[in-house]
Amino acid sequence: MILKLKRTPGIYLVGFMAAGKSTLGRMLADELGWSFVDIDQDIEHMERASVAEIFETRGEEAFREIESQVIGAWVHRVQRGMPTVIALGGGAFTRDPNYEMLEENGITVWLDCPLEAVEQRVAECSARPLARDLDRMRALYHARLPAYARADFRVDASGDAEHTIKLLLGLPIY
Repeated sequence: MILKLKRTPGIYLVGFMAAGKSTLGRMLADELGWSFVDIDQDIEHMERASVAEIFETRGEEAFREIESQVIGAWVHRVQRGMPTVIALGGGAFTRDPNYEMLEENGITVWLDCPLEAVEQRVAECSARPLARDLDRMRALYHARLPAYARADFRVDASGDAEHTIKLLLGLPIY
């Protein structure tokens, strides 16, 4: 097991929207017997508004500030010894303060999903505010790749969930 994970038992799943962070995070936490949290769902519960509503009424910057606060609260729990798998929003890891906090307090795993698979998955769900303009979404995808590449590990998330979980469980971090 990586010493960093022993000190702060947090696994942070990063990647673009529709990469499977929430689905795979739940499955991974179940396999490990750890807690699971989806940052976007936690924000929606706390703010009593959907991510899309927060973007529309307060703007992306306000959402990102809330997101950073929520991530910080969960990292604090991890620091206190609560083993947790945390699914981050697609833009969270691109912000340097979030990146630094996460890198110092657990293991980051990039769920790398090709743009074609993202587009197919997003077409099935219109609740994603940054996916409403496909050209903008494609540009955002490419702009975020260098940030995601900073993660401790990269896992191909283009396959089905069961296959990807096997890949995650095969990482040399447990």
